[in-house]
Amino acid sequence: MPDITINYKAIAKILGVIIFILGISMAIPWIYAEITQDAATAAGFRLCAPATLFTGALIAFCIKGQRAKFRSREGYIVVAACWVIASLIGAFPYYLSGFADNFIDAFFESTSGFTTTGCTTIDNAFPTKSLLLWKAISNWLGGMGILVFVISILPALGINGQMIARAEAPGPVLEKMTVRMSDSAKILYLTYFTFSIAEFILLMLSGKMPAFDAVVTTMGSISTGGLSVHPEGIAYYDSIYIEIIISVFCILASLNFVLYHYLVTKKASYFIKDIELRAYLIIIAAAVSLCTIGLMAASNDSFGSALRDSFFQVVSMATTTGYTRSPYTIWPSACQVILLTLLFIGGCAASTAGSIKVVRVLVMLKLIWRGCFKRIHPRSVVAVKLGDNAVSAPVVSGITVFILTYMMILLLSSFLLSLQGLDMETTITTALGMLSNTGTGFGETALIGNYSMFHPALKLFLSALMIVGRLELFTIIIVFTSNFWGKDR
Repeated sequence: MPDITINYKAIAKILGVIIFILGISMAIPWIYAEITQDAATAAGFRLCAPATLFTGALIAFCIKGQRAKFRSREGYIVVAACWVIASLIGAFPYYLSGFADNFIDAFFESTSGFTTTGCTTIDNAFPTKSLLLWKAISNWLGGMGILVFVISILPALGINGQMIARAEAPGPVLEKMTVRMSDSAKILYLTYFTFSIAEFILLMLSGKMPAFDAVVTTMGSISTGGLSVHPEGIAYYDSIYIEIIISVFCILASLNFVLYHYLVTKKASYFIKDIELRAYLIIIAAAVSLCTIGLMAASNDSFGSALRDSFFQVVSMATTTGYTRSPYTIWPSACQVILLTLLFIGGCAASTAGSIKVVRVLVMLKLIWRGCFKRIHPRSVVAVKLGDNAVSAPVVSGITVFILTYMMILLLSSFLLSLQGLDMETTITTALGMLSNTGTGFGETALIGNYSMFHPALKLFLSALMIVGRLELFTIIIVFTSNFWGKDR
């Protein structure tokens, strides 16, 4: 039986703030649609933007602040509800403008935006610039996390953001940069915003990218969402400079944002010595080298051409951005296996990237090595270490459970998708693309460039899978357990 002590007013107030932020965000593409005389899109925003603003303001500012205890259960409820509500509200512009034929497709499109998965179910259609701007804003908000911004203002509401951060943190260890979580959230968003401005300026300096394209591409890459203005993707610009700038900022966004705080506070040694950072860069370098060799051997490409294709596609997959520049589905099988492996690994903890995360993979490899060592020396006591620091048993256990759960969900999802009768390559890579928030698949989805072939019920399932992947599995799963609703949670 649900516990009546849940702080419903505090939960509602936070969700009201989130809805209000969404309403403000909708005003930007609405104004752009009116200026560019995009009649259909403007008509859709005229309905949903004011309604969202009014509803959010009504909830956020009319409910009196509750300073009652805000526990982990409230944090998980807020996080789960936030992403579902944002995806639902964000779907209306796609639906009301007529871009999506039904609300399920619109919901998929919205979820794809906020979770930075960057895929679509709309066949033979490309969104108007106003809708592209809305999806780019969705990417940007979802990349760092809507709640990270909200956490920075929670002290004014009398609520501690620590419990919310724990539920949304993209990594195995929550690391505060300051004593107050709200201050840490402000630092994260300041870093995020600074990177966004820097990338926009550098893209504009290319001379090949208009301001609108630079804005959308910046939001799509810094959030690792992979959004592009043109159907041809980044290949439309045919610019090595643009590809390098996008790749570099995708990598920067997929690194642990806490490291940037260390750089600013003159603790560069923490940045340089970070084991996860080193391993991540080595993985990217090794993957680029192997794919370059593979492309040169299979297609007689020049070294420069093979390196260009390999670098951009490897970075896209490793950062879970999902950009494509060349038809990677016709690459040699060895190269495709490398790209799939990168999808499994993903970026670093506390970044905008998705999937398992490098630090978890490192711990699992260390755990496997320890298992082999103890077979030879059964009485030895060997700690799992990252660098000079031993990883605590609870963290190792949590990482093991996460990876096992990740694989279980991936297999179960692949089975459910296979019920439609599609080939194994399509079903497995689709499940991985959704769960890793990459949005990139192989097989039929790569051939037609979207996910329109799936049944509406499976589209809803894929939308849920994107949210589960973005919130790192357990935040959604535990909400459906009976123990979660017990007392003192």
